[in-house]
Amino acid sequence: MSRTEREAGFTLVEMLVALAVFSIAALALVRLQSVSLTGTATLQDQAVAQIVARNVAVEAVTDRRPPALGVARGISANGGRSWTWIRRTAPSPEPRILRIDVIVVGAAARPAARLTMFRKAA
Repeated sequence: MSRTEREAGFTLVEMLVALAVFSIAALALVRLQSVSLTGTATLQDQAVAQIVARNVAVEAVTDRRPPALGVARGISANGGRSWTWIRRTAPSPEPRILRIDVIVVGAAARPAARLTMFRKAA
């Protein structure tokens, strides 16, 4: 066998190194896709939770009578899921204005959205 015939192809070691480098790159891409999908799902949950928070707050602000002072809880369906919300109504530093805080709790039992609005007390 001449020298040129032996150098014409890749050795087994070179093939194993190339395969290892390709495998590491493929695993990195799979991990990146997984992180991207998780981030997208989290953003989607937060967006729907913010819509629920706005709905609850707008209902409290536009109702003819102001909400009672204290804490109210409820469940709203939106985006194919049930969302638990907590509305805290308290006086603001200005006595003629009420502060309304809405917290929407997601599936992980931690706040997914928060919103504060103000309205005329009476």
